[in-house]
Amino acid sequence: MDYLSHNIALNLNRIRRAKGMSLDLVAEQTGVSKSMLAQIEKGTANPSIGILGRIISGLRIDLNDLTGPPPQDAILIRIADTAPTKEVPGQYTVRTCFPFQENHRVEIYHIELAPGGVYLAGSHGERTREYLTVRAGTLRLELESGSHIIQSGEIFRFESSQEHRYCCVGPDPCSVLCLFLEYQRDV
Repeated sequence: MDYLSHNIALNLNRIRRAKGMSLDLVAEQTGVSKSMLAQIEKGTANPSIGILGRIISGLRIDLNDLTGPPPQDAILIRIADTAPTKEVPGQYTVRTCFPFQENHRVEIYHIELAPGGVYLAGSHGERTREYLTVRAGTLRLELESGSHIIQSGEIFRFESSQEHRYCCVGPDPCSVLCLFLEYQRDV
C-alpha cells in the first residue's frame, strides 16, 4: 500500500468512527458503495478523484483531512538523531524536537551549550511562555529583568516575548530542554 492510500484508509476509518457513522450511513451520505468504502478503509482499493470528491462532500470534510498524514497519538524523538537547527561549534547546538504547528501551539527544542558557551535567543512573540529544564550542567539565563541560575533537575518559566541569553556556567556542558507554549490572553 502506498503512502497516500495508507493515509486515506486510516483517515476515512478514523473520521467515520469519530462521526459515529456506520459504513451503510457513509455510503448513503456519499453515494459510494459500502463495499468500495470497506475496500478503501482496508487499503485494497485505489479510489478515483471522483470517489474522493463524493466522500469529502458527503462527510463535509476537506481533501487534506482525508489525504494528509493521520494524527499520531505517540511519537518518539531521539534528540541525538535530529539535525541541528542552529549550531556554532564550540558554543552551542540547537535541535528542534517538535516544531510549532498551527494545530499544536507548542514547540520543543533541545539546546546543548559547551562550557562557557552562549546562545542569544530573540523574542518568541507575544503571548508565548517558555518552560525550560536543565538536564545537565548549570545554566545562567539572562532576561531583561535580570539573570537566573538554573541547576540540573530544575525547571524555570518565563515570558519569552523578550530577548534572552542562555549561558553555560561551570566546567561541564549544559543540556537544556525548552518548551514554548503560545497562550491566549485572558480578557
